[in-house]
Amino acid sequence: MSVPEASGPFPQRRTLGVLSAVQVVGGIGNGAGLAIGALLVKDVSGSSGWAGTATVALTLGSALATLPLASLAVARGRRPALTLGWLVGAAGAAVVVLGAARVSLLIVLLGLLLFGVSTAASLQSRFAAVDRAEARSTGRSLSLVVWAMTVGAVAGPNLTGPGAALGRATGVPELAGPALFSLAAFAVAGVLTMLFLRPDPLPPAARGDDSPAPRGLRSALPHLHGPAATAVYAIGTAHAVMVSVMALTPVHMQDHGAALEIIGLTISLHIAGMYALSPVMGWLSDRWGPARTILAGQLVLVAAVAVAGTSGRSEVQITIGLVLLGLGWSATVIAAAVLLTRSVDPAARTAVQGVSDMTMSLAGAAGGLIGGLVVAWQGYGVLNAAAGLLVVPVVVLVLAGRRTAEQVSAGAP
Repeated sequence: MSVPEASGPFPQRRTLGVLSAVQVVGGIGNGAGLAIGALLVKDVSGSSGWAGTATVALTLGSALATLPLASLAVARGRRPALTLGWLVGAAGAAVVVLGAARVSLLIVLLGLLLFGVSTAASLQSRFAAVDRAEARSTGRSLSLVVWAMTVGAVAGPNLTGPGAALGRATGVPELAGPALFSLAAFAVAGVLTMLFLRPDPLPPAARGDDSPAPRGLRSALPHLHGPAATAVYAIGTAHAVMVSVMALTPVHMQDHGAALEIIGLTISLHIAGMYALSPVMGWLSDRWGPARTILAGQLVLVAAVAVAGTSGRSEVQITIGLVLLGLGWSATVIAAAVLLTRSVDPAARTAVQGVSDMTMSLAGAAGGLIGGLVVAWQGYGVLNAAAGLLVVPVVVLVLAGRRTAEQVSAGAP
C-alpha cells in the first residue's frame, strides 16, 4: 500500500495532522513504559539503587539515536528517519518483555536502550512540524505536535493495571505487561508515519538536493553560539531537572506505601502538565518571545522542586509538585526550541536540532543516574533541592542574551 505524494503548495495542515496522530499513538507507548521502567528494573535487580538506570537507559538510547536519525533526515527526509525511530522502539519493547521474563537486568536495560529510540523519533517530530512553518507561527506549529502527545502520554501510565492483567494472561511478569502496549503503539506509529507523512516536510534543499546540508556533530557545532547555545543549554537543563525528579518519584512513592494505581495516576498528571498546555506555551513563545517564556518556565521549575521536595508522605502534595514540574518543563523546552529554530540558518537547522535533542537526552540520562544515587545517599528532598540549583545558570544566560534573543524571535536569523 502506498499513498501518493501531494502536489502544489505544501500542505502544512496535513503534515501537522499526521504528526499529531502519530504522537497520540506513540505517546501511549512512551507513557506506558515510563511508568514501569524504574519499577521493573528494581524488581529484576532486587535493589532500589538500580532503579534510576531505567531512565538512564531510556534517555541514553534516545541520545545515541538522535544524530543518526537527524543525519538520515538530512539525506533522505523526515519520513524514513521517523519511521525507523518508531520501529526500533517497538523492537526495544519486545526486548524489555524478554528480559523481564528471563529476570535478566542486562536484557531489560538493553531493551530500554532500544525503547528510548522512540523518544528520539517523538522529539524530532516537533521539529518536523516547523520545517515548512512560517516564522510567525513557529511556536504554534511546534506546540501543536507536542500537545498531541497528551492523550497517549496521559493514558499510557494508567495502563499499568490493564498491563499487569495482560501480562498474567500472556504469561509474562506483571510489570512487563505495559511494555506489550508499547510494542503495539510504536509499531502502529511507525506504519502511520511511513504511509501518510507525505509529502516529506523537510525542505529538499536541507536534504542536500541542491547543495549538501550540514550533517553530524562537527558541522553543527559552529552554529551553536549566542541564542542558539542558550536555547540548547536551557533545554538540556530543564530536561535534567524534570527527569531526575520524575524518574525517582515512583520509587519514593512506593517506598512510602503508595499503590501502583496512585503512582500511575501521579505520573499521568505529571505528563499532562508536560503536554496539555503546550499550545499555550507555543502562543506565549510567539506573543511574549521565547526569552520571557523560558524565564517563566524556570520560575515554575523552582516552585515544583520546592513543593515535591517537601511533600514527605503526602500523595496530594507530591502530585501537585509533579504537575508543576511538567508545566515548567513544557514552557522552557517549547520556548527554547522556538528560539533555536529561529536563530539558526535553515541549511544547518536539522543538524543543530539533532545536537539539541542529543544534549537533551544526555542531560536526562545524567539526571536519572545522579538522581538515583542522590536518593539512595541523601533522600528525595535533597534531590529536589539539588535539581533546583540547576535553574540559576539558565536564568543568568537568558537575561544576559535577552536583547539578542528578542531580536531573533521576531523572524529569521
